[in-house]
Amino acid sequence: MDQKCETANCNKEASLQCPTCIKLGIRGSFFCSQICFKGFWKVHKAIHVLAGVEPITSGNFDVYNPWPTFRFTGKLRPFPQTPKRVVPDLIRRPDYADHPEGRSLSEESLRGTSIKVLDDDEVEAMRVAGRLGRECLDEGAKAIDVGITTDELDRLVHEAAIERDCYPSPLNYYNFPKSCCTSVNEVICHGIPDKRPLEDGDICNIDVTVYHHGFHGDLNETFFVGNVSEKHKKLVRITYESLNKAIELVRPGVKYREIGNVIQKYVAPHGFSVVRSYCGHGIHRVFHTAPNVPHYAKNSAVGVMAAGHCFTIEPMISEGLQKAESWPDDWTAVTTDGRYSAQFEQTLLVTNNGCEILTKRQENNGQPWFMDNL
Repeated sequence: MDQKCETANCNKEASLQCPTCIKLGIRGSFFCSQICFKGFWKVHKAIHVLAGVEPITSGNFDVYNPWPTFRFTGKLRPFPQTPKRVVPDLIRRPDYADHPEGRSLSEESLRGTSIKVLDDDEVEAMRVAGRLGRECLDEGAKAIDVGITTDELDRLVHEAAIERDCYPSPLNYYNFPKSCCTSVNEVICHGIPDKRPLEDGDICNIDVTVYHHGFHGDLNETFFVGNVSEKHKKLVRITYESLNKAIELVRPGVKYREIGNVIQKYVAPHGFSVVRSYCGHGIHRVFHTAPNVPHYAKNSAVGVMAAGHCFTIEPMISEGLQKAESWPDDWTAVTTDGRYSAQFEQTLLVTNNGCEILTKRQENNGQPWFMDNL
C-alpha cells in the first residue's frame, strides 16, 4: 500500500519516516520530504509524548521537571536521560573510568607542573588519537537533523569510539554520565545528552574526546539544525573564524596569553562576547593539564609555546553576555541571559615552525560542513 505524507493537506506519496517513531516502534509517520517533516514537526512530535519519550509541556509548566525551584535562563529544559553506556573490558581505560567519583588521580598529580614536551612516539600516538576523535565526531555529525535526540547522537559517538578501540573520554570523568557533550542553543558547554529531540532552528555543539592506547584526542564543532536564523549562523561562523585566527598564531616562542587577545579582537567588533569561565588546555596522556589557554584578552596565562607542546584551543562565543551559570546537574553551563552560544575546538601540536592540527577535518580542505553555504 502506498504511504501518504502525514503533513496536513499534503497527501503526496511518502517514503521518509520519522527516526524517533522508528526507534519507538510507532507505525506510520511517513513524510514526502524533509521540508514537510520539519514544517509539521511541532504537531507531529505530540505522538512521541503519548509514547512516553518526551515530557509533556503546557505553557511554562514541564511535567518532567527535576528542579522545580530552579530559574532557567533560557527556553531549553532538561529531558530524561538513558542509563550510562557500557565500554567493553578489552578496551584500554583511563584511570577515572572505574573510580567511584570519576577522579583522575594521574591528572591531579600533574597540577602545577610545567608543560610537557612530547617525544616522537608520544607525538605519533597523539596523531592517531586526534584522527580517531575526528572520525567519531563525524559519525555523530552525520545524524544531526530535526527530530534526532542528543541521546541518539551520544549513542552514535559511543559506538564509533568502541569500533575504533577507543574509550569515550567524557564517560565517568568526574562522574559525567555520557560519552560526549551536546550543547544546544544557550548551553555554552558540557551539555548532557538526553531525550530532547532537536528542533528546527537549534544550534547544537558536539564535543568528542577519545582515549586510544593511553592518549586523548579532543575536538568539537557547532552544527545547524534545520532552518537556523541568519544571526545565529553568523555567531557560528564568527566563532569558527576566531578559532582559525588563533591557530594562525601558534608557533614556538609565542606566549599562551596572546591567544585570547587574538580571539577577542576578532569577535568583539561583531557584538559578540568571549566566555571567560572555561579555557583550552594541555592534553596528551591526561585529559586536561598545563597549559591553561584562556580565550579572552588581557588574561594572565603562563607559558611560552615550544615544539612538542600539545593543547586545545576551544573558544566559546556568546551573542550576549559572557557570564555563565550552571544547571543543578553540575555540568550544563548556560549563558546568564539565555542567548545563544557557539564553540569550536581543535587539538594542536606545536612544531618547529608552526603547528599541526591533529583533529583537522580530512575532506573539504579542512573546512567545516557549513562554509559552502555562507
